[in-house]
Amino acid sequence: MLGFSNYNYPRFSRDLLQEAGSAAFPGPEPGDEAPNFQSRTLEGEPVNLSDYRGKKNVLLVFGSATCPMTAGSMKGIQRLYDQFRGNGIEFFFVYVREAHPGEEIPAHSSMADKVEAATLLRTEEDILMPVLVDDVRGSIHRKYSKLPNPAYLIDKSGRVAFRCRWADSGALGKAIAELLALQQERGADHIVVHGGQYLSMPISYNALCSYRALERGGRQALADFREALGLPGRIARTTSRVAGSLLEHPGRVLAIVALTTAVLTGGLYAGFELRKRRLGSRRNPYRAYEKREVKDTDTGTDYGAVGI
Repeated sequence: MLGFSNYNYPRFSRDLLQEAGSAAFPGPEPGDEAPNFQSRTLEGEPVNLSDYRGKKNVLLVFGSATCPMTAGSMKGIQRLYDQFRGNGIEFFFVYVREAHPGEEIPAHSSMADKVEAATLLRTEEDILMPVLVDDVRGSIHRKYSKLPNPAYLIDKSGRVAFRCRWADSGALGKAIAELLALQQERGADHIVVHGGQYLSMPISYNALCSYRALERGGRQALADFREALGLPGRIARTTSRVAGSLLEHPGRVLAIVALTTAVLTGGLYAGFELRKRRLGSRRNPYRAYEKREVKDTDTGTDYGAVGI
């Protein structure tokens, strides 16, 4: 599943999308011993997970520059880092394979390429926590599910106290707070908290976060994602199955709809900004015919020359 035979897949495909939506949550489960690993931060500092056993809890967040869910989750994860760091817990972001490789950020064939992509993500998403770069084979990622954006909260005993299939800051914040409080109350290092795991995909992430992640991969990443969803020529067939799918897998369908909306919204926004550029005006280009007293419309960050 998700590239077992070809870890650094060169193109995102419909098969990968289906696997991501239907697969169980592999990797260590709540209560299991967290697999040890050794790595280095972007600054070259060595990190050995077992060194924290008996000393600190550890939160591992996995992701990549081209992963929409990573882009959508990072602000919330950063808030947790600001809130809890230095309070008996260490945070690490683990950079893994590209979720949506393209011509701008292709599938990794060397550590130099992977470090460059990790540095780009840290800069563009303002990541302040230490960033670890997994090796090209995905040695760490393979131990921790190989999913695009999971998170694992490991307690002082070195076992999994809580895990998220997708790094959801709300669920992780509650789990961290509960773990710290119960450890202090009971004097125990190992406690499974907040039900042990959170499997839902957040569907409230900002649409432009999703779009900019795919855009980082390049036009090919965007095209592959659209093709994987099967939008061209398949809308009619899909519509006839929506009702049944919602009843059978409501969470999965809503998650895919949310991500599709994110991409389409991002494309519309980028086209809107491009049209303003071409008109040489900061006014809303679709209201350019109105008189000057009409209030200008400013929508924020310009994503450059990407049309619709």
